[in-house]
Amino acid sequence: MAKMRAVPVAAPGAALQIVERDIPEPGAGSVRIRVQACGICHSDSLTREGLMPGLQYPRVPGHEVVGVIDAVGPDVPGFVAGQRVGVGWHGGSCGYCDNCRRGDFFACQTFTRITGVTYDGGYAEYMIASAGALARVPAELAAEEAAPLMCAGVTTFNALRNSGARAGDLVAILGIGGLGHLGVQYAAKMGFRTVAIARGADKEPLARQLGAWHYIDSRASDPAAELVKLGGAKVILATVTDGDAMTATLGGLGVNGAMMILGAAGPISVSPLHLLSGKRDVKGWYSGTSIDSQDTLAFSVLAGVRSMNEVFPLDRVREAYDLMLSGKVRFRAVLTMGAS
Repeated sequence: MAKMRAVPVAAPGAALQIVERDIPEPGAGSVRIRVQACGICHSDSLTREGLMPGLQYPRVPGHEVVGVIDAVGPDVPGFVAGQRVGVGWHGGSCGYCDNCRRGDFFACQTFTRITGVTYDGGYAEYMIASAGALARVPAELAAEEAAPLMCAGVTTFNALRNSGARAGDLVAILGIGGLGHLGVQYAAKMGFRTVAIARGADKEPLARQLGAWHYIDSRASDPAAELVKLGGAKVILATVTDGDAMTATLGGLGVNGAMMILGAAGPISVSPLHLLSGKRDVKGWYSGTSIDSQDTLAFSVLAGVRSMNEVFPLDRVREAYDLMLSGKVRFRAVLTMGAS
């Protein structure tokens, strides 16, 4: 039987090692993807460290996948061998539970398939994906360009387009990292008065280059007070993983403003009076489904939004993962299936 290289996590905390496996066959409603690129996301640590309930091992991580369909199972309308596709965090849903029937597919009550968590993901030369999880990838995007947009991209783009902000509104992006550097670009291209907030004056040139209208150094000044001087933010997109940084910025929301939390962080402190007095809101935001990813890719081509990536071959997966975890990658790490 034909073999492939893959990087299954054998048990929580186990080392990332390349092994040889049989190339899987797609079943009904699914396709096989010849993986070309897979982003390395901080959420991959959920699989590596066993932080999700009910995880079954061995499990191949990776939910920022781009490749080419090379085999199609039965009952897969709309997709054929040779198509370029991507797969993100949301790997499918039942379609008939109450949440699915209301359109909240991410909250499927029957089975929520999470790529690289509940089934094998993209740290491999081939993977199986449900047809409902597939996004079509535009020809204008190379695989390594498109891969990070399947999670970091769709999370920021989808949050902003569902935030209630309109062109001309003040929108602040808290953090200029793997998510934030995309958030600044999307916000600027959507026509928002985009404010970037980060620690240190050295990050201002990059923020301006990405499209920020204004920059706030949170080390040098109170970010909430600075946002109030600008009229108050309609939206604060919190991409950091620091609860204190979120707390310090909340006071900068304007009337009817909302902080949308994308980064998993520790506790934040919220003043009920501040929320009540201005009809302000604090909410979390899930990334999106396959059509949201497809919209993200299309908008990125149209508006010229690109992820800033460091690219590694699969045989350097351990190095790439460690660099991502340490925060030393600028800004997304992407695996390709070639050799060094």
